[in-house]
Amino acid sequence: MKRKAEAVWNGTIKEGSGHITTQSTTLNKTQYSFNSRFAEGVGTNPEELLAAAHAGCFTMKLSADLTEAGYNPEELRTSSSITLDNGKITLSALKLTAKIPGISNHEFQKIAQGAKENCPVSGAFSFELTLEAELIS
Repeated sequence: MKRKAEAVWNGTIKEGSGHITTQSTTLNKTQYSFNSRFAEGVGTNPEELLAAAHAGCFTMKLSADLTEAGYNPEELRTSSSITLDNGKITLSALKLTAKIPGISNHEFQKIAQGAKENCPVSGAFSFELTLEAELIS
């Protein structure tokens, strides 16, 4: 399987702007700029897209692992916060809340850590990955 996206940029780094389009067109000429990356401008940025990819991939892997272990998750809610520090991405911090009937916290934590370590997006990252996982009733 291959997926692709295209980025177009026009102008200088601070005054210019660009757009990103994904193969599925979920992002279709979605704007990004210096301000959307380093300030509070309108549009997306690479770190936000990495955060979305990591949260989505981890959550799907966790659902698969829980299902394989015989559990039926009612809801898995994950956020990822990507840290850009001095021009380098240094961290993806995953935060999960989960509602899974019949699972112990110990088993839940074990399966969640395994999903963090083994989702394909985690494997593509060379920076620190953390997980804070909470089982709710």
